[in-house]
Amino acid sequence: MALPKLSPLELQIMEALWDQGKLSIREMQEAFPEAGRPAYTTIQTTIYRLEEKNAVRRVRKIGNAHVFEAKVSRQAARGRLIDDFLSLFGGRTQPVVSHLVESGKLTLEDLRDAEKLIKETRRSAGKK
Repeated sequence: MALPKLSPLELQIMEALWDQGKLSIREMQEAFPEAGRPAYTTIQTTIYRLEEKNAVRRVRKIGNAHVFEAKVSRQAARGRLIDDFLSLFGGRTQPVVSHLVESGKLTLEDLRDAEKLIKETRRSAGKK
């Protein structure tokens, strides 16, 4: 299944579903901070778009309210965002890493974690 491209509002709704599990449209709306909370109909339209993109599914109906859950994992959605972002740099990670280092946002601890992950990934790939 191709991962859908998600708008910022769609991502916020997905975050609520990933954090809280199955939610009705009203519950999704209430997951937003009161200041700047989108209207119920905005959330409703957006969740229906997410359903069309195959990112969420209806799991049950309680009265007139449908309850939805995420079909796309947080990790998969983040991976899609990162891949889209890297495509702006021709798929190269070096400019991004350079910026993170220069801005102080990439720490030695981050690098150690990345090195550990690379080693684990290589080990796992070697076992297959």
